[in-house]
Amino acid sequence: MRVQPVAKRISREKMQRTGFPQVEQAKLFDDRDQLSLPAHLIEYTPAFFGREEARHYFDRLIQEVPWQQPKVLMYEKEVATPRLSAFYGDRPLRYDDKRSPLPWTPELLQMKHKIETYTGITFNGVLLNYYRDGNDSVAWHSDKDTLPGLKTEIASVSLGQVRHFDFRSKADHSLRHTIALEHGSLLLMKGDLQRYWEHRIAKSALPMAGRINLTFRKIGV
Repeated sequence: MRVQPVAKRISREKMQRTGFPQVEQAKLFDDRDQLSLPAHLIEYTPAFFGREEARHYFDRLIQEVPWQQPKVLMYEKEVATPRLSAFYGDRPLRYDDKRSPLPWTPELLQMKHKIETYTGITFNGVLLNYYRDGNDSVAWHSDKDTLPGLKTEIASVSLGQVRHFDFRSKADHSLRHTIALEHGSLLLMKGDLQRYWEHRIAKSALPMAGRINLTFRKIGV
């Protein structure tokens, strides 16, 4: 059963909690089609960063990050990615990437320390993506930039506009799940999630404010 997009205004309580009083993106999947991902694959913590703390990081990153819009090869043609990005860390994001990563900033180190203390996991890089409005997105994919041959652990922080994060099984696309990623939330992806599942942020026809996503990763040598 297809679900028609319906604009839903976030509640007064949610506006006070997030500080982003925009309309919320409609869900792609009917609740009856959703599959609850087990705790050994995913862990979601809303309000990991408090509202004011998260807003502080959002504002600083918007102003200070040297955002770029990389081009990718698609159907033998170079196209600009529908979002802005930047990478900070101890080594390049990919083994064949000749660009040097940006040096850690005090704010990113503060966030990294809090996440590592909470999860017990050490990270050495962070990819930032800036979704400027509902036209910005990321297509279905799984993250392959972490240590090869090991179970992947990625800590994903959301700042700003609530956007829906869709998952689907690589083997059976009817197995799917959607999570509304709130301002200041932490989503820990782990285990074999990247091996058997893929995810995306879909475009939205609804009015969307800016959102920054930070994925803290273990980058291989």
